[in-house]
Amino acid sequence: MTHVKSLLSRQELIGLLFVAALIFVLMPLSMDIFRLNLFGKYLTYAFVAIGLVLCWGKGGILSLGQGVFFGLGGYCMAMYLKLEASTPEATAIQSTPGIPDFMDWNQITSLPWFWEPFNSLTFTLLAIIVLPALFAFVIGAAMFKRRVGGVYFAIITQAIAAILTILIIGQQGYTGGVNGITDLRTLKGWDIRTDEAKYVLYYVNGGLLIAVLLLSQFVLKSKLGRLLVAVRDKEDRVRFSGYDVSNIKIFVFCFAAVLSAIGGAMFTLQVGFMSPSFVGIVPSIEMVIFCAVGGRLSIFGAVYGTLLVNWAKTTFSETFPELWLFGLGGLFIAVVLVFPNGLSGLYRTYLAPHVDRLISRGNSGNRLEPVSPPPDLDGDATAKPAE
Repeated sequence: MTHVKSLLSRQELIGLLFVAALIFVLMPLSMDIFRLNLFGKYLTYAFVAIGLVLCWGKGGILSLGQGVFFGLGGYCMAMYLKLEASTPEATAIQSTPGIPDFMDWNQITSLPWFWEPFNSLTFTLLAIIVLPALFAFVIGAAMFKRRVGGVYFAIITQAIAAILTILIIGQQGYTGGVNGITDLRTLKGWDIRTDEAKYVLYYVNGGLLIAVLLLSQFVLKSKLGRLLVAVRDKEDRVRFSGYDVSNIKIFVFCFAAVLSAIGGAMFTLQVGFMSPSFVGIVPSIEMVIFCAVGGRLSIFGAVYGTLLVNWAKTTFSETFPELWLFGLGGLFIAVVLVFPNGLSGLYRTYLAPHVDRLISRGNSGNRLEPVSPPPDLDGDATAKPAE
């Protein structure tokens, strides 16, 4: 219990419980399986948004290429699932049975060497973590060791997203091209297309998201989290204090990449395909917007921002198919002009004082003890005396 108190303040614990109640109780009870699976897809984007809170909000490192890591995780899982669906029996009508259908269509007669390891689920799960981390490490080391940052780093990551998209589309015989990897059916013989499987995958996705929230909160509460904020605000002062600023940036960039890849892998499982449309510049920018709407300083706000933006996007496109882009654009403009700190900023301004007052009254009814000042959703406390 002591560890929980040191990790989460009272309001942060309330915020975590509310997220858990929303994911595991409110949405399953109020939605049919189609809508629930749709919101499960939205939650996979929340992994990226949480990583962006640490990378951009806390570290000041704006990455416009997080779709790259989302896609890497998604493609790793899709490759395993596609190989499982491409048994010689299932592909007997092909010219070359036993390989994915898009390879057969492109006159490839044997499985490429880099596809072979993805016959193993263990290797696939490791690759989902290791490959994005290694790729992010190479990019981070190349950039941060040379003190490249700010808008230059954002442009470079955007360029990498564009390059990877072009590469995936161009290598159609090995990647499925513009259509991506589709017709994914089973995971170790378990049919992932059934309603029962969709419920299970939704809850697994929710459980992983809660675990990622706790892990991210642990990072923020640690010395590394404090150094991360210091690097964002006074980078030169941290460097003159003897810390290697580039290593701090590389770590948080790799950490955000791994979180994005986990989200991509869960996306593939829940939706049943992966394509380059989730890798490029446009999806990467949308992921930044998810973070901005929720509040780029709040890991809990990132979840709400992701759900709100995607819900609005779906609602506008269903109700006003010709106008939904204007509605979505209006939402983004409102964030900039009306509540620049996102949903978490609205919470801190209007709701946090009332919640703190209720907590204070509850404590005064039991025993007299000092009350912590109302923290931000991201854990930063404001300087306010206890009432």
